[in-house]
Amino acid sequence: MNDKFSSGTDKAERLQRGGEAEAASPRRRAPGFAGWLAAVVVLGLAVIVLGTMLAFGIRNYNGAQSARADEAAQSLYELNALTDNLDANLSKARVASSAGDRARIFADIAVESELAESAIERLPVAGELTRGMTTFVNKVGQSARDMLETVADGGELSPSQRASIEYMYECNKKLKSFLNGVCADCDVKDVLAALGGSGRLFDDFGGYTDPAADVPREIYDGPFAENTEGALAKALEGAEEITPARAEELAKKYFRDYKVKSAKCTGEAVSGKLVCYNVDVRTERGDVFAQITKKGGKLAMFDSYKECRADNFSDENCIRIAEKFLNDAGYAGMKPVWVSTGGAVCNLNFVCEQDGAAVYPDMIKVKVCRERGMVTGIEALAYLLNHTQRTLPAAKLSKGDILSSLGGYEADSIRLAVIPCRGGEKLAYECFIRYGGSEYYVYFDASTGTECGIFTVVNTAQGRNLL
Repeated sequence: MNDKFSSGTDKAERLQRGGEAEAASPRRRAPGFAGWLAAVVVLGLAVIVLGTMLAFGIRNYNGAQSARADEAAQSLYELNALTDNLDANLSKARVASSAGDRARIFADIAVESELAESAIERLPVAGELTRGMTTFVNKVGQSARDMLETVADGGELSPSQRASIEYMYECNKKLKSFLNGVCADCDVKDVLAALGGSGRLFDDFGGYTDPAADVPREIYDGPFAENTEGALAKALEGAEEITPARAEELAKKYFRDYKVKSAKCTGEAVSGKLVCYNVDVRTERGDVFAQITKKGGKLAMFDSYKECRADNFSDENCIRIAEKFLNDAGYAGMKPVWVSTGGAVCNLNFVCEQDGAAVYPDMIKVKVCRERGMVTGIEALAYLLNHTQRTLPAAKLSKGDILSSLGGYEADSIRLAVIPCRGGEKLAYECFIRYGGSEYYVYFDASTGTECGIFTVVNTAQGRNLL
């Protein structure tokens, strides 16, 4: 075998170790990096909760009934206080610029999210009525931990992360408004009735439409899905700026199949060189939060707030639905490269193709509701930052050359791909491999045959993911 190829036996052993490690290693929670902060937050909340409990009027109930009502009321008011705190910290996160400020804010958000998740679990209503809230605060906490790690390592937030902050802020604001209203009108009879599965409090949560189940960056991703580090929005070069009124018109156009009732521009968001208008869209198929680029009027991202439960559409149908939406939104010719189903949501990654190669830097992520057969979210940041017509080098090696180097295992598929690599791009061969009960995506330089990337497919409750 040619020395320029890595040993097939070595790769097989390394892949086998990866599969064994995946099977043997339990999933671990993020370390308690802010335990001291949790204590401070809990003490502060205890003061708030005790004060509100006095006004709440739970005084004359004995035994187990009194204890249950007391705990349920405390959880409700604790959750209300935590969403108020999250609102303040997410607002700060939108404008904070120093690494120290960001680290403190993200640590606060992570701790408050964990406390909120615990409070939701103790609410006096059935768990199915609060599942969306639990998912949302869990995702907020994970995003905050990821951003804390980024700034702690001296890095800058990506455009995708900045967009997530805006999205989380808008969604939490709706949750805060709902809880403030519930707590303002609630009394002891409502809590006791809810514990019995009825009453006004129970009805309030039953009729509540949660603003979000996922933050944008939590769409479960395939290879190279976080490639949003471009300094310039290449896809928007030469485009003219649009007005807020024009952004509202475009939002109505992009969501015309959703039967738009209204579209209102609520401000701007800045992510590096990409400036977007925030637009709230009311439709007959659910409320939508969208971002439309100030330059060029492209749909950069959107997410809708209606829950998706039933599984009525296949992956193939979801792909066709996503392709139509992308075409109508001005993203024609995109090709699906990744499909992952979590619950009743189908997550898809689309990329451009050039000269027969899948161009991973030009990616758009799409969510499709399998219950209603409609697109409920997209993220096009990577595409807008990276898309351009490239001059690709010719591959010096053939598919046969790569396949002959694999040694102890076989590739189910192989194709050319342009992948991000060390701040630039590289033409490579993408091999999908099954080995030792696990699945892998392995990438080889199309000129040298050197292995330049490897991902392990991990199956989770939310769908397929890569490590």
